[in-house]
Parts: sequence; C-alpha cells; structure tokens
Amino acid sequence: MKQKDVKIPEATIKRLSTYINCLEKLDGDGYQVVSSDLLGESCQVSPAQIRKDLSYFGEFGVRGVGYGTRSLAEQIKKILGLDHIWTTVLVGVGHLGQALLNFTAFRQHGFRIVGAFDADPAKIGTVVSDGVVIEPVSALDDTIHREQAGIGIITVPAANAQETADLLVEGGITGILNFAPIKVRVPENITLRNVSILSELDNLAYLLSNRTRRRSRKKS
Repeated sequence: MKQKDVKIPEATIKRLSTYINCLEKLDGDGYQVVSSDLLGESCQVSPAQIRKDLSYFGEFGVRGVGYGTRSLAEQIKKILGLDHIWTTVLVGVGHLGQALLNFTAFRQHGFRIVGAFDADPAKIGTVVSDGVVIEPVSALDDTIHREQAGIGIITVPAANAQETADLLVEGGITGILNFAPIKVRVPENITLRNVSILSELDNLAYLLSNRTRRRSRKKS
C-alpha cells in the first residue's frame, strides 16, 4: 500500500473513519469479504465514491471479488494513524467533558485518556471513566510528561479556552481538539482542530430553513 503524492480532501479523511465503523460492523455480522456496493450500502456512500477515496492510498481488494473486510479495516486504521495508542488528556469536566470521557469509541479507535482536569475544587478527586481521577489544572504539565500525552481535548468555557490551549502547548501537547465555542491560537507546529457544535447546529438550521423556503416557492 503506497499513498499517492497528492493532497487528500478532508471529506475523504472523514469518510475513511466511517468506513472503519461500517467494516467492523460487517465483520461482526460475518462478512469476511465485502464489495464496494455492500460497503456503500452500509455507509450510505456511493460505491464509486468509496473506490475513489481508497484510490488515493493505493490498490485494495481484488477486482470482481471485493475487499477482505477485516484487512481493509486494518489498512484504513494504518492510513489514519490508528494502528497505535494515542495518549490523550482532557481539560474541562463539565457535561460535554464527562460525555466524552464516557465515549467508548475513543478507546476502540486507539485514543486512551490518561488525565482529566478541571478548575472546580468540588470535582477534584472524582473518579471518572476507566479509573481516571479528575485532577486540578495545576497538575496538567506533570501528567502530560509522565504519560507522554500527545493529544489534548479542550471542553472548557470560551473564556478559558485560550489559556487552556497555552497550557497544553507549554506542556508538550502537539495536537489539540478544541470543543470550546471560540477559536484558539496555537503555534504553527501544533495541529489544531476546532469543533463548533453550535456552528454545526446553525448550519443545520440554515439548511432546513432553506429547504422550507424552496418548497414554499414551488407551491406559490
């Protein structure tokens, strides 16, 4: 498997993650080999799109036969860098932070949360998912170094997001997933993903409203 020297569309990377989930479900259902048609039906993606996405990374499967279900899942995991454990810390154990700590798919995809931190003294010492104990933010640097954590998840209020990002960077974190409702600034050598749930809801509301307006115009 040899990745082509081209820019991979972000949408393709997102679909690869979906393919893993679908392949693992199909494998659990007893399908040892899958066609692009069957995988497409499972993932609600066209077979042509699946073939195009995979073509960025080389040749897979056997023409006229299909893909080895488990083998393809493992190869996609390797492409995404999910073939090893990513030690992760989370800062901000509110409702969203707690939900993420209990999200079992993290562990299934190789993300192991080794530390949870919060500024609320009432939460310190509370045991959360997988026996992780909530620690004060002041212990963040020590935990990052001790556990050699590489990824930091921010689930704090907007007012504390930049300060939290700075602490993660200072501690040695090289990848940040920011759920705070504000974009943060990090050095160029840090990989940052801003995830705005509110923005996605706003986009959904727009699409629904736009669909309603189109229907109204058709009726008039």
